Amino acid sequence: MTKSLLWRGMLAGILAALVATMFARVIAEPQIDLAIGYEHVHAAHHADTPANGQEEELVSRATQKGAGLLTALALYGAAVGGIFALIFAYGYGRFGRIGPRSFALLLAGIAILLIVIVPGIKYPQTPPAVGQHDTVGLRTAAYFAMIALSVGGAVIAAKIRSALARSCRGIDAMLLAMAAYVAMVVLGQFLLPSVDEVPADFPATLLWHFRLASIATQLILWATIGIVFGLSAERVMIRR
Repeated sequence: MTKSLLWRGMLAGILAALVATMFARVIAEPQIDLAIGYEHVHAAHHADTPANGQEEELVSRATQKGAGLLTALALYGAAVGGIFALIFAYGYGRFGRIGPRSFALLLAGIAILLIVIVPGIKYPQTPPAVGQHDTVGLRTAAYFAMIALSVGGAVIAAKIRSALARSCRGIDAMLLAMAAYVAMVVLGQFLLPSVDEVPADFPATLLWHFRLASIATQLILWATIGIVFGLSAERVMIRR
């Protein structure tokens, strides 16, 4: 059954990537174009910028907005869809009497919280024009470390809840586990480096719209995975 759920999860992830790509193409990409335009105008006022900030693009914007965006999201969707299916196969039936579709939506909601919302509090999404080139490695490593901390903290919190459930009421065990998760996340955010490279004159409205579009793209991706995979998994469970 796990093998059947796995390929269904990957297909659900690819379909979700297609939907998210169409949304990002219409909503998010125009914000990126505006940010790149700001970068070019801003660089033109600095004499030490080579070619007035007009460096030759290794990959054209047309490719980035089209095939590049679709390929990246499709690979990401297939990967997270497969992982989503494996977690579903492991966790289904362990959290009370809940149906496959409801459990898939619950997992999608947890994924949004752990992978999108919590890391975004420490490291919110920024357009390409924001950030220095020599700190890309640091910012990428810090962001993935925050994701790992969020997911790892949730796993530890779940184990704490299971251990406390033997001696405490269910609601008390849940509250203590949530408090432990929040404490781990806050400590991790305090220890991880802070990154604030938004130029003082960068348009606040553009930055806000870009971040909203980025979060909305992730929400659509995960919601679609939860809905499509839930429907598919329900058929597998019924046949079983």
